[in-house]
Amino acid sequence: MKGHIRERSPGHWAIVIDVRDPKTGKRRRRWHSFRGTKREAQVECARLISEMQSGISVDPSRMTVAAFLARWMNHMRTIVSPRTLEVYSETVARITPHIGAIPLLKLRPDEIAATYAAALERGRRTGGGGLSPRSVHMMHRLLVQSLKQAVKWQLLARNPCDAVSPPRVERKQMKVLDADTAAAFMEAARGRALFMPIVLGVLCGLRRGEVAALRWRNVALDAGRLSIVASVEQTNGGHLRLKPPKSGRSRTVALPALAIEELRRYRLIQAEELLRLGIRQSDDSHVCLQPNYQPWAPRSLSSIFGKFIKAASLPRIRLHDLRHSHATHLLMANVHPKIVQERLGHANIATTMDLYTHVMPGMQDEAASRIDATLRTALTRRRNTKG
Repeated sequence: MKGHIRERSPGHWAIVIDVRDPKTGKRRRRWHSFRGTKREAQVECARLISEMQSGISVDPSRMTVAAFLARWMNHMRTIVSPRTLEVYSETVARITPHIGAIPLLKLRPDEIAATYAAALERGRRTGGGGLSPRSVHMMHRLLVQSLKQAVKWQLLARNPCDAVSPPRVERKQMKVLDADTAAAFMEAARGRALFMPIVLGVLCGLRRGEVAALRWRNVALDAGRLSIVASVEQTNGGHLRLKPPKSGRSRTVALPALAIEELRRYRLIQAEELLRLGIRQSDDSHVCLQPNYQPWAPRSLSSIFGKFIKAASLPRIRLHDLRHSHATHLLMANVHPKIVQERLGHANIATTMDLYTHVMPGMQDEAASRIDATLRTALTRRRNTKG
């Protein structure tokens, strides 16, 4: 299979691909229009040839929504992580029963809206009712993203999702521990393998994948700093892989004195336990280890945490809620939201402010009290000076 490009007019190209019929052996040509630079046209030509060779290419005029989504998934395979690809695959499987057979060129906004309504009513593949608004919203996000790519590939003139509104998603009530309850969690876990993950959640706000990836070389106890440079991702199949933190960049977290004390004590205990097994602790060793001294998998960490709080009769929360508690404690202590954003590793401060709006009323009251006190003092001083 070969291909080449021809310029029809400035910025407009014809991509010509020679295809041999496997039955007759005769050659035929497929023509595709493309708009862009010469380099982009060459890349598109190579992509089309690759798709034809892998058997997923379909005549654009006959391509169904299901065929297009398969093509888009193949494109995303080299762009997103395995876990994200799993989520996409699950979402595509929810979409295709509704609109998969519709020709892509004939897909209308009302058909997409009907898909969302049907999914809310009877979307579960195993039966038993509809999907949550959050799941249907994920369907909308995937369709928006994939059909946007269809426009870029010039398979569609416009994105039909632009005229469709997804269902409204209500924010879940965030569970936050107060300081006394957080202390109770730490004391109940002392001496257990979960102790340090809980300390890192409560005092540093780490995500579970970041806890699982943390190594002693990332901990500078003398400097009182923790470097978050990686996170562990786990797929449904149990595959583990290291990836950058969620924001895509590393961050440094200042350690509270209590965290430094606990980490020093814990490191000595871990070194002694490993030595009894004939293993020398090193900077490459993981900070948090399972009872069998193997690194944690994120889902195992959450599972054991759930069993722990049930056995200890502690409030039922998720492991991730320790991170929420950390952020809430900081904001209630009037720590600037920008600092909270940096500690949590949010991509932007808007995310932090949006997640923790429940703390804002108290901060507003505190701000009002402070400005009141400041101006009252200034006014009193001015009156006394005049007098």
